Amino acid sequence: MMLENSTSRYEVAAQEDRSAPRTRISIPAQFRQSGGRPFQTSVLDLSLSGFSASAINRIQPGTFCWLTLPGLESLQAEVIWWDRSIVGCAFQQLLSPIVHDNILARYRGDGVYRSI
Repeated sequence: MMLENSTSRYEVAAQEDRSAPRTRISIPAQFRQSGGRPFQTSVLDLSLSGFSASAINRIQPGTFCWLTLPGLESLQAEVIWWDRSIVGCAFQQLLSPIVHDNILARYRGDGVYRSI
């Protein structure tokens, strides 16, 4: 029996997550690609494994980047695609479901927050 490493487990989880609908949302954030200056963006959808955001300039797939949402530390991700000024990225580590739900509650305004 082969042991899975953390990368392959992440890839499996990320692909499984893509089968679930991503939550469409609008969150003001800061985005910085490796070697670049940060710029203001809007997160357009969010899931446990990634996000899409506005990005006027083309960003090549495979580029490492950091997303900073208000009140959170920067989250490292990798660019998966760029199309018509929107970038799609996969988080290096899956978001905790509690963090994910709290972000959605904050920006959807439904007031439902999970605790640990």
